[in-house]
Amino acid sequence: MKWILVLLTALSLSACAGLDNESASIEPATATAQVGVVNHTGNYIYSASVNGAGGGNTNAWHAGIANMCCTSIPRAWYPGMKVRVRWDMPVGHTHNVKEKTVEVEKYERPGSIYLHFFPNDEVRVIVTNIGGPSSKHPIPPPVKPANAQ
Repeated sequence: MKWILVLLTALSLSACAGLDNESASIEPATATAQVGVVNHTGNYIYSASVNGAGGGNTNAWHAGIANMCCTSIPRAWYPGMKVRVRWDMPVGHTHNVKEKTVEVEKYERPGSIYLHFFPNDEVRVIVTNIGGPSSKHPIPPPVKPANAQ
C-alpha cells in the first residue's frame, strides 16, 4: 500500500512539473517595436505616432530609421489589423494635426513599425527589420522630384 501511495505522489509531482515547463515555453502574444517615420511628401512632419507611441520629427523627402521608443505589436499579423496614426504636418507656423486609423500591411515576423506618409494624407504602416533608407525596405525610400523646392 505504501508503494502505491509513493507512486501516486511521484506521478502527481511529475505531472505538475510538466505543466510548469509547458507554460514557461509559451511566447508572449506581443513584441516590442521601435517606431520609424518615412516622409514621401514635400512637407515637414513635426511629430508622428502610432497608438500614442513615437513622436519624432522628419524632414521632407526623408526616410528615417526606427529609433523612437516604443510600442508593442502582435507577434503574428492577422487580417484587419489596424493602428491609430497621428501626425502634425504644420502649415507655416500653424500646427496641422491629423489622425486616422490605418490597416497594417502583412508581415511574417515582428520588427519595427514604419509609418509612411504620402501626399493627400495617404498613410501606409508596415512592420519590418529593414531600415527606411535601405533599398531593401519593403517600400522604396522617398525620392525628391526634380521640380520640388
